[in-house]
Amino acid sequence: MSDQELQHEALIAQLKDHLTRACYSEAVITQEASAARCFLRYLRQRQIDFETVQPAHVGMYLRYGLRRYVRRRGHAPRCLVDWRSHHTSGIYQLLRLIKGGWPPSPPPRNPFEAFSQALCAEFTQWLDLERGLAPETIEGSVAEAQRFLSWYGERAAPDTLQTLGITDIDAYVQARAPGLRRVSRKGLAQQLRRFMRFAHATGRTSRDFAGAVMAPTLYALESIPSALSPQQVEAVLQTCRADHSPKALRDYAIVLLLATYGVRAGEIARLRLEDVDWSADRLRVRHSKTGAQSLLPLLPAVGRALLAYLRRGRPRTQAREFFIRAHAPYRGFRSGSSLYGPIRARLEAAGVQSSGKRGPHAFRHARAMSLLRAGVAPKVIGDLLGHRSAASVTAYLKLSTDELREVALEIGELLEGGVK
Repeated sequence: MSDQELQHEALIAQLKDHLTRACYSEAVITQEASAARCFLRYLRQRQIDFETVQPAHVGMYLRYGLRRYVRRRGHAPRCLVDWRSHHTSGIYQLLRLIKGGWPPSPPPRNPFEAFSQALCAEFTQWLDLERGLAPETIEGSVAEAQRFLSWYGERAAPDTLQTLGITDIDAYVQARAPGLRRVSRKGLAQQLRRFMRFAHATGRTSRDFAGAVMAPTLYALESIPSALSPQQVEAVLQTCRADHSPKALRDYAIVLLLATYGVRAGEIARLRLEDVDWSADRLRVRHSKTGAQSLLPLLPAVGRALLAYLRRGRPRTQAREFFIRAHAPYRGFRSGSSLYGPIRARLEAAGVQSSGKRGPHAFRHARAMSLLRAGVAPKVIGDLLGHRSAASVTAYLKLSTDELREVALEIGELLEGGVK
């Protein structure tokens, strides 16, 4: 066996060990390893070093494999997408394991693209170190900066923002605005203003264009938040209880956390095993927006749901996140947005139709509404929900439509009495 063959067998052994620790089944491990071994054999035959592999080499291998398939069977695969996935899954697993990420970032195509990549990397650090923003906020602002620079790079000279003008900013906003709601256009303007402040602070522009970014006016408390009714919340919980699968045990615990404490989806995704203090019956929640932490009482129903998930639903894994994906690789949810799909599926299974939010946040609004109707002080509600100030809770007051209707009726009766 040649040195290259020995090296490739060592790579396959690493892949198998990685998949085993990720709790893949034996059948999947065998399939992935076989696909990766075929690709390595293809590289050896063409004297291509594994360290130099690029996406083009994977494409060449797939075309080679497809030709062999047609030649042997006399027809193309019935589903080309499934065939491609079957042959690339193990390859991509191996490449991500050895190279640390796949596919690799493409090299800059021109000087302005290189300038943009370096600028966005610096912008990320500036938002973190200088502004101290939350990771989600940084991610959104940098993504918008990348879109703007890509758009601007097609119209400007390379390596500089010195020619940037107000007309460019207006043109970009007009190009992005169609199809966005007013609140989304407002968010776009805020993200773009952050980048303009950074560009001026670091000397990339001669003036601060942040004030030139136009945004729609959003009046305080102009919209009514959407919330599920208590009956709808209970219907979702009942649907989860009726399903005894491991995934349902997880989803029931998540929905119960949402409905009981009104936590954000991101805070559930970040919940770790050590955040549940069983001896003291306490639950630690890391608030994603403020960075603060809250110690909440672990109510008996919630504790039983969490314990049932740990005993009968949670996969065996070394991950420290409390809630784990239902399929290998077994790891925690990447972000709160990853919970949108499972929660929406549970809402649909319960037959809950909502005209507003259809994800985790609808339960947060429902909990705020139930606390308001119970007479809990806004400051206490704000502390439970992780708001910086009690003023943030005033938006939920508009959900109390029954109480507002009673006030309107009382005022109407008083006015009628005054007329008489």
